[in-house]
Amino acid sequence: MSRPLGGAAAGVALVLLAVLAGTVAQRATDPPTTVAAAADVVPTGHTTTVAVTAKDMRYHPDTITVPPGDRLIIELTNGDERRHDLVLANGARTGTVERHATARLDAGVIGATVEGWCSLPAHRQAGMTLTIVTGTGTGAHMAAGEHGTEPVRDATAPPTPAERTHRVDLHVKEVQIEVAPGVRQLMWTYDGTVPGPVLRGRVGDVFEVTLTNDGTMDHGVDFHAGALAPDRPMRPIDPGESLTYRFNATKAGIWMYHCSTMPMLHHIGNGMYGAVIIDPPDLAKVDHEYVLVQSELYAGPDGEVGDLAKMQAEQPDAVVFNGYPDRYAHRPLTATAGDRVRIWVLDAGPNRSSSFHVVGAQFDTVYLEGRRVLGPDDPGGAQVLQLGPASGGYVEAVLPESGHYPFVSHSMVDAERGARGVIEVGPAS
Repeated sequence: MSRPLGGAAAGVALVLLAVLAGTVAQRATDPPTTVAAAADVVPTGHTTTVAVTAKDMRYHPDTITVPPGDRLIIELTNGDERRHDLVLANGARTGTVERHATARLDAGVIGATVEGWCSLPAHRQAGMTLTIVTGTGTGAHMAAGEHGTEPVRDATAPPTPAERTHRVDLHVKEVQIEVAPGVRQLMWTYDGTVPGPVLRGRVGDVFEVTLTNDGTMDHGVDFHAGALAPDRPMRPIDPGESLTYRFNATKAGIWMYHCSTMPMLHHIGNGMYGAVIIDPPDLAKVDHEYVLVQSELYAGPDGEVGDLAKMQAEQPDAVVFNGYPDRYAHRPLTATAGDRVRIWVLDAGPNRSSSFHVVGAQFDTVYLEGRRVLGPDDPGGAQVLQLGPASGGYVEAVLPESGHYPFVSHSMVDAERGARGVIEVGPAS
């Protein structure tokens, strides 16, 4: 059975239940915060104290390991700009913790796994959960993906190569990858990463891609940046085989490439996609240039491939930028106040649209599917880059002052599923 990721699989009914439960919980009289010793464990007389921070609709850490029989004290600090609390399934709970305040919770003697959550409306369903487990280790266990421990993926756009013929070796690899905190999946990839490597060139360039199948099943590749009959270059190849895919880049844009093997939904949904940037002839220099590929995660059983039935039902567990939920919330993109920032965005799907937005910024340049639809000299501005699956473009903005500028897909359910990050802007020198 596959495992849901945080609040990613929330349905309307569950959200309503969470709201109702949270409202009732807030109105209830707070029970005592000291809990009796678990009946099936001998108290050790020792106390384990763990600091937990509530921030970005998550507890950090979200797993605490306590020696069996120890009393657990949780010092909960609210690092968010909204109120939170912590309720444990054994009856212990804090009151509502105000912004930047700290509460002390006596969780009692721990003899078995105890689940915890925030009881404010819909916070639990959005992913604010915590688990206390017994074990020989003590203290907090930071889940991968929290506080910047997620796998690194530099979003900086690669420079445009000087050469006009690009010879690329691309290898199909079937590898286990951490796709969310504590969740590993057997992903089908190009060169071992999801998404695959970003390629770049100019109009008129030639790409010669040698695809080698190092996997255990047939795979292929389809480059949207080229226009040619698909019969031979896009054909699936068996394990151990190679083919050469040659195309001319005749049109500018950010183009998707993906596996061409049927069912394509499964191959794309399980990681086989990437981006090719072909520069428009008049592309100006900017201070910072980033690439974000939005896609969906459909988790299967731990360590196995993604769930095709979820893909067919359009029920993603997460929606992500560059292969991992909330990746750039903990490792922000960076800029300096007054910098011009360009962000290329590709919606790889396979199913969800994107409405890319940077909170606190107004786009003065929008390039969508091969044409500039807004320029810096135009009187208007734009708030989103609207993309469907397999479409892309770029936006530019001058970030006026230092601070933190969140970016999201403004389809808010997808932002809460993980399609979000931050641009951290430092003061001008």
